[in-house]
Amino acid sequence: MEQLNLLDYGFILGYLLLTLVIGLWFSKRAAENVDEFFLSGRQLPWWIAGTGMVATTFAADTPLAVAGFVAKNGIAGNWVWWTFVSGGMLTVFFFARLWRRAEILTDLEFIELRYSGRAARFLRGFKAVYFGLFINAVIIGWVNLAMFKIIRIMLPELNPEVTIVALVVLTTFYSGLSGLWGVSITDAVQFVIAMAGCIILAVLAVNSPAVVSAGGLTKALPSWMFDFFPSFSPAGADRSVTGAAALTFASFAAMAFVQWWSSWYPGAEPGGGGYIAQRMMSAKNEKHSLLATLWFTVAHYCLRPWPWIIVGLASLVMFPDLPLNQKEDGFVYVMKAVLPPGLKGLLIAAFLAAYMSTLSTHLNWGTSYLINDFYKRFLKTDGDERHYVNISKITTFLTAAFALFITFFVLETITGAWEFIIQCGAGTGFVLILRWFWWRLNAWSEITSMVVPFIVFGWINFFTSITFPSSIFIIVTITIAATLVVTYLTKPTEPAQLETFYRTTRVGGLLWKKVSVNLPDVESDKGFVMLFADWALGIIMIYAILFGTGRVIFGDVVQGVLFLGGGLVAGALIFADLNRRGWNNLN
Repeated sequence: MEQLNLLDYGFILGYLLLTLVIGLWFSKRAAENVDEFFLSGRQLPWWIAGTGMVATTFAADTPLAVAGFVAKNGIAGNWVWWTFVSGGMLTVFFFARLWRRAEILTDLEFIELRYSGRAARFLRGFKAVYFGLFINAVIIGWVNLAMFKIIRIMLPELNPEVTIVALVVLTTFYSGLSGLWGVSITDAVQFVIAMAGCIILAVLAVNSPAVVSAGGLTKALPSWMFDFFPSFSPAGADRSVTGAAALTFASFAAMAFVQWWSSWYPGAEPGGGGYIAQRMMSAKNEKHSLLATLWFTVAHYCLRPWPWIIVGLASLVMFPDLPLNQKEDGFVYVMKAVLPPGLKGLLIAAFLAAYMSTLSTHLNWGTSYLINDFYKRFLKTDGDERHYVNISKITTFLTAAFALFITFFVLETITGAWEFIIQCGAGTGFVLILRWFWWRLNAWSEITSMVVPFIVFGWINFFTSITFPSSIFIIVTITIAATLVVTYLTKPTEPAQLETFYRTTRVGGLLWKKVSVNLPDVESDKGFVMLFADWALGIIMIYAILFGTGRVIFGDVVQGVLFLGGGLVAGALIFADLNRRGWNNLN
């Protein structure tokens, strides 16, 4: 590889300097109180909040993982995450307004708004440490692991371990100084840089000598690899010299019909928890919360993936001999092969942007749990705002240090961490969704939905030959059954707590009749049928735009335009219904 030139270094250093300046600019505002530090004073406009969500899910590992899916299973391999569209749209129309309306600092604070008793207190404290520290460290760890691969391949002259530590320290410094305001603004800048870099890379990849001499991607690769829907074959039998394999029906069914609503996964939580809830709660009002989540869903599924998919396909032509377990590394090898001097620095800056946006959000989000839902709730309840902000900054650094330990001494593969998270959260989504709409669920229900998947996962992993994603069916079935049994064997939430929750959220619905009948003065939400219609139209809109864009890219312009037209019609119907409800009158 040629050494980086002055222009390369200019891109990299310019990006790092810009990030640091933004962090310093917002540091004074973040120091005011924890509401500013963790929620930007609840003043984020929808486009900043939504772009922050997209930037966070656009991590350094994401392009590599998508390229790996494509290399192994063709374009249809992306159904492993495309199926989350249904859950994303559920969040847009059913949960975005509710999270903003709840007026809480973190989604874990919801637990003691919704439930009562010692079980609720235990659940909140346990989840604060479990998600804020341990699961968060695993997520940051796999993001670090992806950046490690990029540095090792693209910049072999650098020590990747030292470089990762330096980047983590820098990101922790600016996110610890500026809170969510600085994180959100840098996220918006980082998303633009990362997308521009990936688009440039995709264009250069399809015009590389290896791809052009093979007649282009569609000539060089089997036609089935360009199918948007899986062509099922027994046990994913090998279908080409590339080592790619078709999805089995059981795998697709687990993803399409079960995974999206049942499994907890960062950025795609059923019910919209985690940092997605944090951005919704930081929005100006309910309208901005809904629009932020809608923009995130559109950008997440329709704008981001195609450059990654194209590079993944190009990697099969350019590096056909890569072993199956190194297919995702093909993305980085394409970068190394096609980028001329100057653009190398831009692409490295783009991946730094993707990496640091995810890292900064996870550090801020995880710290919000540890401070608001553990330290402030159980250890020191009488501190002033400045004390909690200072402790938040210290905790941000400690969380980063623990994540570095997980990166270097625990994790081995990115996909392995993904599968572990999805399986150990399978079934939890049942409670995360229904706790809003069914009064009978209690804290023990949610505790059960968290514990049982681990037990079942352990049994499957050690005593059976069942593999992911087929294991999802078993874990979800047993978890839901156990959750319902525990729900009816334990006492419901105290009536006074249920009434407070209902007054605060005005959630409405038939499953709250037992509570709402005692609160005739509370005007709850109406029109659930139309919300389901908007949800269905939203799913149609996303898939139509996603597939339409793909058809146009691969030369089928007529079909692409028809898909895109259908998506625009679905979008117009959604906004017409929202305007009819009067949501456009919100400030």
